[in-house]
Amino acid sequence: MATTRRQVLARSGALGAGIAFSGALSEVFSGTASAQGTGGRSGYGPLVPDPDGLLDLPEGFRYTVLSREGEQLRSGEGAVPSHPDGMAAFGPTGDSAGSVWLVRNHENRMDAEHAVPRARGLTYDPEAMGGCTLLELGRSGGGAADKVLGERVGIAGTSTNCAGGPSPWGTWLTCEETEFKAGEEGYTKDHGFVFEVGYDEDRPTSTEPLKAMGRFQHEAVAFDPRTGVVYETEDAFEKPFGLFYRFLPEVPRGGYGSLHAGGTLQAMRVPEVPDLSVVQETGKSFHGIEWVDVPDPLAAETPIRFQDFGKGGITHAQKLEGCYWGGRCVYFVSSYAKSAEGSKADHFGQIWRYDPQRSVLTLVVVFGPDTDLNLPGEEPDNICLAPSGGLMVCEDGEGAQHVFGLTRGGSVYPMARGRQNIGTPEKPEWGEFAGVTFSPDNRTMYVNCYDPGTTFAVTGPWRH
Repeated sequence: MATTRRQVLARSGALGAGIAFSGALSEVFSGTASAQGTGGRSGYGPLVPDPDGLLDLPEGFRYTVLSREGEQLRSGEGAVPSHPDGMAAFGPTGDSAGSVWLVRNHENRMDAEHAVPRARGLTYDPEAMGGCTLLELGRSGGGAADKVLGERVGIAGTSTNCAGGPSPWGTWLTCEETEFKAGEEGYTKDHGFVFEVGYDEDRPTSTEPLKAMGRFQHEAVAFDPRTGVVYETEDAFEKPFGLFYRFLPEVPRGGYGSLHAGGTLQAMRVPEVPDLSVVQETGKSFHGIEWVDVPDPLAAETPIRFQDFGKGGITHAQKLEGCYWGGRCVYFVSSYAKSAEGSKADHFGQIWRYDPQRSVLTLVVVFGPDTDLNLPGEEPDNICLAPSGGLMVCEDGEGAQHVFGLTRGGSVYPMARGRQNIGTPEKPEWGEFAGVTFSPDNRTMYVNCYDPGTTFAVTGPWRH
């Protein structure tokens, strides 16, 4: 998530933001645990400039810096790695009662300044620089989980760990957004896999890739809690663009370690729609969605999206990123499409819903700009549910960088602004936000600044 990202374009000022969209925006909150929130409220007020120059927040909120790139990990294993990205927070379990565990991706390629330290027993490819780190967080005097008790390597020797998703049994599936093979770019093993990362003795990390889930430029995953089917998005950087997948586990809902038993990887085919970008009308539905077995999930000779899927081909889409389960359906995002880059049509962001019981795919929301594209609000990235029932969205574009809130009523408001200048006084630049997530009790928001790598905990008068 280091370069271009979601083209959900908004407008930001001192007091608020605006966004243009068509379709039923409330649909994206359907069936979620927070669906009955305060959606009509418009935010927490204007952002207050931070005298320390790190993070502007609304009045009444405060931040704690949990971790900084280049400082020493509490474990003594080495420096805090570069490029913190996707994250998830997990509740207490076993001996860690009272703690919150924050699992943090590091989207390091081969040019990262600070690699994930090659920890013994946790390293897949000793030449790769990506992976995950784990933060154990205790509660401060106010009850928020923002006190660092420990920080260590979760997995090392992977590459370009971008997003992922939590499993139903409380582990993190970290995804490699690359498909380099052994011998390329200095790697000693094939990459482009999903790995299961744990944080305690009952669910330890496995450095064995989940090969049956495919080797491609992974972005995110989401589980169907009823059937155990795992949905996967592919953020391919060039034409032909990525596919939307489902993985049928050999042992459905089997718990920790069960995904290593294998399964069947399939790609979605929408009959007579080779490219989702051509669909522009919200509410448009397609019935009889087909799922085609992937000929070679390991892409030994040919990347999956280039493979022969037989008569009818397969359906592609540019910038497939976010993926989550809500109600009885899975939702996934095509961040943007540009005909100049090879898509069949242009758009500024789509949210799709797939209903597996009815085998129906529906375009739910289409986003677009309502203002000058050079203003703040360009290319939001990671998304998570907010305590109030809406969403928190990380921005990744040019100019100022924000975490935006999005209410169920469709209002957009600034929640945080990054103030760490990585440019010059004459030409300032700000690092993107990534990995926004909340503690299990919804009392603390965690978010990363990608560059310079900084992990924040934000507390305050959250509405529930």
